[in-house]
Amino acid sequence: MLTITVVTRGKYGERAILTIEEKTDFVVTRISVPETLPEFIEDTKPYTENTIIASSSPPDLVIIFALHPDLTPAFAACAAESGAGAVIVSGSDTAELRKIAERYRIHVHADEICCSLRLCGDQVIDEFASVLGRPRFRIAVADGVIRDVRVIRGSPCGASWWAASQLIGTPVADAPGRAGLLVQQYPCRAVRGTRGGIHRSAELHKKAVEEALADANI
Repeated sequence: MLTITVVTRGKYGERAILTIEEKTDFVVTRISVPETLPEFIEDTKPYTENTIIASSSPPDLVIIFALHPDLTPAFAACAAESGAGAVIVSGSDTAELRKIAERYRIHVHADEICCSLRLCGDQVIDEFASVLGRPRFRIAVADGVIRDVRVIRGSPCGASWWAASQLIGTPVADAPGRAGLLVQQYPCRAVRGTRGGIHRSAELHKKAVEEALADANI
């Protein structure tokens, strides 16, 4: 059973905590940083020290939603130094994060969307990604209509389960495209108005439905 600490900032990270609590048996704790932060933080220790991440019994996995160029690598470094097993960062992969991963030989997955995570050979990431990450469905069809959708692995924000519930009764031909549309309607925190972000998440869910239908021999 994984122990997970989620670093939240305002609304960011809240849905991940809720999904972990509802959909897994992982043990999750939180560290909250202020929603309003200075643009530049020279001393990050007041935010990272005296937290469970910096303790003698760090969590297996640290998920960081700090969304700050100084705090994000500070929490990642703190996790690595303390002996956490792996780090997931909501945000761009950076040279600083790659240096932390290389220096401490820790797996750091950084991406703007959480539903890109997949099995990678790292024990901690793989245990987490067996339940939460890149969407995977199992679909039952009768008379050309979706009758049941089971989420095998879903987005940490919960979008996969909501989309699955809305696909019941959808004609097979319409299901992949509708899955993508539903994800864009879900109040996900992913960036909108760009070619990435929520549109990439929608494409991943569309593809997952296509793969599930193929497995169902449709």
